[in-house]
Amino acid sequence: MALYAIPGQDPIEARHLVLDYNGTLAADGLLVAGVADRLRELALPPHGLAIHVVTADTMGTVRRQLDGLPCVVSVLGPAAQDVAKREYVQGLGASSAIAVGNGQNDRLMLAAAALGIAIVGAEGAAVQAVLASRVVCRDIASALDLLRYPKRLAATLRL
Repeated sequence: MALYAIPGQDPIEARHLVLDYNGTLAADGLLVAGVADRLRELALPPHGLAIHVVTADTMGTVRRQLDGLPCVVSVLGPAAQDVAKREYVQGLGASSAIAVGNGQNDRLMLAAAALGIAIVGAEGAAVQAVLASRVVCRDIASALDLLRYPKRLAATLRL
């Protein structure tokens, strides 16, 4: 479990990190440089996050690209992906989940999680995903680094 203390707010006791794949962890189906090392670090103490990748797998590459990394991959069917992602987060316990995404189909999981982070990568970001999030980052490295260096997150969200 990772504890993120935010001045003026209840701390976030995170057990799960739920990530979208295409547009978030990957560009054109390929894992963004530096992501693998960050995921490995976040899975280990002191962070100890269980990492989940929930995706439509538009490019059909997620399992190959994430092979050997400490994460659970869930490929969704074509219907109601936004609802499926939210239900996935809720099934884990939304109050102990951090969600990261960029797409329209990520908006419900971003809103449901204890902390939703939208990223604006090579694919951009859906406005609804941005509005559903508490934090917006310029790319996946910046988003994962907020979790690696919790004082950055505290500085962003403090009241």
